[in-house]
Amino acid sequence: MTTHQNTRHFSPGSITLHWLMAVLLVAAVAAIEFKDIYPKGSAEREWLKTVHFMLGTSIFILVWLRLLARALSTTPPITPALPAWQATFSHWVQWALYALMVALPVLGWLVLSASGKPVTLLWGLHMPLLPLTASRDTALWFKEIHETGATVGYGLVALHSAAALVHHYFQHDNTLLRMLPGRG
Repeated sequence: MTTHQNTRHFSPGSITLHWLMAVLLVAAVAAIEFKDIYPKGSAEREWLKTVHFMLGTSIFILVWLRLLARALSTTPPITPALPAWQATFSHWVQWALYALMVALPVLGWLVLSASGKPVTLLWGLHMPLLPLTASRDTALWFKEIHETGATVGYGLVALHSAAALVHHYFQHDNTLLRMLPGRG
């Protein structure tokens, strides 16, 4: 997943991870939002919660691969170069997104652990409970932080996406093109 200094695009592996994670994030949000159309305790609602947990776990695993790829590769330069304030702001948004992709699955796991409920994944797999004393108040506190983080994440994803489009259509630089597949 490495890129070379003179490359104008991210590597195919980095591009694939980026877009795969985008799809997983949308699917995780859809699963947890659509669960509310089913009554509590129904098989459909429980299945959507399981899908949400599975997708969150997948995102948690893949974000570490993204961070490793980022550490082992160089980032293709944006041309023409960004003003310093835009480059700095861009880095802050990217790191905030990475932090949320680590923190939100952990917070979800903490919610379930504090509720005394194991994280059920597909195919009958379970993640162990984290060593917490089961407490409704603690679970609700972690849930509130998880949901607030998700809301912040929605805003950051929207900002990230809008910025890529602004760079492409108004600033006419290669910000978006560097991450599009089939461009290498």
